[in-house]
Amino acid sequence: MAIHSYDLLGNIALVKFPEDFKQKDKKKFAEKILKEQKGIRTVLEKIGKIKGRLRKISTKFIAGENTKEVLYKENGCVFRFNIDKTYFSPRLSNERKEIASMIKKDETVLVMFAGVAPFSIVIAKNSPAKKVYSNEINREANKYAELNIKLNKLKDKVELVSGDAKKISTKLKQKFDVIVMPRPQLKETFLSEAFKLCKKGTRIYYYDFCKEDEIDDVKEKIWSEAKKAKKSIKLLEVKRAGELSPSKIRLRVDFQIL
Repeated sequence: MAIHSYDLLGNIALVKFPEDFKQKDKKKFAEKILKEQKGIRTVLEKIGKIKGRLRKISTKFIAGENTKEVLYKENGCVFRFNIDKTYFSPRLSNERKEIASMIKKDETVLVMFAGVAPFSIVIAKNSPAKKVYSNEINREANKYAELNIKLNKLKDKVELVSGDAKKISTKLKQKFDVIVMPRPQLKETFLSEAFKLCKKGTRIYYYDFCKEDEIDDVKEKIWSEAKKAKKSIKLLEVKRAGELSPSKIRLRVDFQIL
């Protein structure tokens, strides 16, 4: 079984090896990456799947410098994080850029499930937003988010709001122009909480995961949650925002409060 792809995260290459791969073959493949990929100093093996609400993964050191600390650059921004303790997807780089391009002058933006703040920082750096609020439950991710805000010189534009997304409306008393929801794979939509922070005209960029033939079910779920919250909404766009497996896609649904 061949290795078709692997993730590059700044100085680290993250490889998912086939089960039948022997340790010496892993080492050989890792050495090849280190030789061919300029800037890659560490090769880690990805073990198992992303787990739980904090979206943590397990990795094993294979070759190069023995570190789990990443320095990663995208969209004119720089990020530091620990690959085992925090979630980060380089595959969402274009999504972050696209969302930033849709933010208008002086809008206030809330990013839920913000992790080490990639969406928050890319939006703050690449859009005319007035202020971006970054919400995350993982304490370790919030430490890195704080560091990343400083690294990108955005202390005046990005505000951290740590804690559970279920209780965010009790911490924030304002309504937002834009809410970005790059949700983990959870049953709960968290839309009821987002709707409490909406006003007329608020745009929500909502991410979900489904099979190709379940897209209508996701849309129906959003309509149902809006009805419960007594909100009228208008769908703006439904977009495939990546593939998790041959049978599962990441879906982005953009909609507006009427």
